[in-house]
Order: sequence, then C-alpha cells, then structure tokens
Amino acid sequence: MNTLKITACAAMLACATLAAQAAGISDDKVKIGVLTDISGQYSDSGGLGSVEAAKMAVEDFGAKVLGKPVEVIFADHLNKADIGGAKARQWWDTEGVDLIIDLNNSAIAGAVFGLAKERNKVAISTGAISTGLTNEFCGPTSIHYTVDSYALAKTAVGSILAQGKKDWYTIAVDYSYGKVTAATVADFVKEDGGKVLGTIYHPFNASDFSSFMMQAKSSKAQVVALANATQDTVNSIKAAREFGMTKDMTFVPQLVYINDAHAMGLEVGQGLTFATAFYWDRNDASRAWSKKYQARMKKMPSMNQASVYSAVTQYLKAIEAAGTDEGVAVVSQLKKVKINDMFSQNGYVREDGRMVHDMFLAQMKSPKESKGPWDYYKILATIPGDKAFQPLSKSTCSLVAKR
Repeated sequence: MNTLKITACAAMLACATLAAQAAGISDDKVKIGVLTDISGQYSDSGGLGSVEAAKMAVEDFGAKVLGKPVEVIFADHLNKADIGGAKARQWWDTEGVDLIIDLNNSAIAGAVFGLAKERNKVAISTGAISTGLTNEFCGPTSIHYTVDSYALAKTAVGSILAQGKKDWYTIAVDYSYGKVTAATVADFVKEDGGKVLGTIYHPFNASDFSSFMMQAKSSKAQVVALANATQDTVNSIKAAREFGMTKDMTFVPQLVYINDAHAMGLEVGQGLTFATAFYWDRNDASRAWSKKYQARMKKMPSMNQASVYSAVTQYLKAIEAAGTDEGVAVVSQLKKVKINDMFSQNGYVREDGRMVHDMFLAQMKSPKESKGPWDYYKILATIPGDKAFQPLSKSTCSLVAKR
C-alpha cells in the first residue's frame, strides 16, 4: 500500500514537472510586448527607446531561454486606456505574448494589471507612476518596477521640508497620476506640519501654463510642487522662469527624466532638486550600459528605459530558474531573488508587486558645473529603498497579509 502511495505521489510529481516544462515552452517561444507611448508626450522617456532597451536585454541574454527563442514586439497605446487595454487583450488572447512591459501611463497600466490577473500573464510597469498599481490594482503576476509617486515625493518633498519650507502649492496634471501625486505630496507636507495653500489641475499636454503660474504666484507659497511629467514639466519650469517666480519660490518637480533635463537645458533647470531611480553617470555599471544604449539611440537612457533592460533581464532569468513562463511561477521566482545590476541597487520584489530599490536625490548642475553633453545631475544623497517606498503597513493590496 505504501509502495502504491509512493508510486502515485511520484507520478503526480512527474506530471506536475512535465506540466511546468510544457508551460515553459508554450508556443515554442517567449514573446515580450512593449506597450508604450510611441508618438506622444511620453515617447522620449519610453517609446522606441524602451523597445531598444528590451531588445538589448534579449540580445545580451543570448536571445533564447530554456532553449527557445525570445521575440520582442511593440505597440503604441496612444495614452488611451481603451486602446491600451484592447492591445493587451489582443496580445494575450490571440498572439501568444507572455510579458507586457513599460506601460508608461498609469491609467493604462492599471487596466493591463487587471487583465494580467485574469489571464495569469505577466505585466511589468516600468513607466507608470501611480501607487495604485501596488495597492488597488495589485495582482500575483504584476510588478511595478521603477518608481512611484510615494517614493518620488518622499525623497524630494522631504528634502525641501527639511529646509523649513512649509507653505506649498501644487500644479498637477488632470489625470490619475497627477491626482495621486498631488494627494501624496499633500500627505507628506501635512505630516511634517506644513500647509498646502492650493492645488490646481491643468490638461494633459497643456499648451500654456501662464494662468496656472499666476495662481501659484498669488498663493504666496514658498514651494510649488509640480505633479506632472515630461513636456508638461519642462513647460512649467520654463514658464516659471519667464515670470521670474524661481527667484522667490522653490519649484519641486515630482518626476524628471534626463530627457526633460536635456529639453529644458541647464540654464533653465539649474538648481532643481528632485528624485530619480537612475542616472547614467552614477557608477561604472550604469555608465557602461548607458554608453551602449547611447551608441544605438544617440542619447542617454531615461530611468524608464534603463529599467526596461533590467526588468526584461530579470524576467528571463526567472523563467530559466522556474523552468516555465507560467505567470504566477515566474513572478514567484522574481520575488525570491535580490536584484543588483546597472539599474537596481539592493532591489527585491515585495509581495504587493513593488520592486523596492535605492532611490537618489539629484540636483541639476549649473552650466559651469557641467563637463559636457548629458552631464546634468549631481547626486546629493542615496535613500535606501525601505525608507523611500510606501511601507507594507500602509498597503491596501489584497495580497499583503494583515499584520
């Protein structure tokens, strides 16, 4: 009887192993879809640069995993949640895509995370910022990899509050990222005894910031937080300079990519303090990889593009270790390892899907301080990931055990 039980158990284990192996070679290839902004405001910090970063990761991995080829495809989500969601369904339901990555729009990322949970497919957002991705939108096969509004605000807002500047005003973009970020900034300011004197929302990709700047100026706040991104951030800073506001008010952008620094120039951006997850010239590993990227793209990578390379590499390593590309198994494997590479220092994926890693407080150099093209940042401080990102005790993710 015992022999029969042992034989039955062995047979079941063998079947499970065969099932995992079968899942590992599903469709005879691993297919990665980069769902990004190809033609809009976020295309410079994501877009074809993210596609190229994914391709570089696949090439450096040997273009195969578990003996099967790895393919990279891409699509433009046009910054519309319905279009992004439809493309994700198409890829997962009919085109055999295993991983969807980038998702550099918080509304789109939230929609795709929901689909990933339904389909047991892997979604990794490197480009979205909303903390909702590891709270109400969390799932067993989803990872938020690069930064979020909590870590960005904790790092940058905290540094300004430490200077005794307590009266704040927020200019935010009018969609989920801007609203979540504005609320996060307000929470940190109030926790430190400060006041938010007002918040105003502007349209996505606004053409004129003069009225928003005038309202911020009339508030007589010491600090203006910018809860927007890319061209909106660049245009906000330029408008503030034009109105002479930067002489008396401190501007704290919540999201700055190196592409933004390049667009505004050091003459306009000098002295701005902000948080970042990556800077190309921070250490030997970041410099070596970034120069390879620059040789292909003729510019330095944003933190989003650098994290795409890192995330694709770690994803392929997880498939190799798990012996399968089945969604839950791969993400479970990713949650077991430490991530140290050209992007991440002291990184790990938590139970809520947040990839925790060190963050950096940066300041834009003056033209005199810069030694050449793309030499834009001074790294003022390193903030350990456990101090930078939202603690699990504040999580509303259903996967987090209540303590």
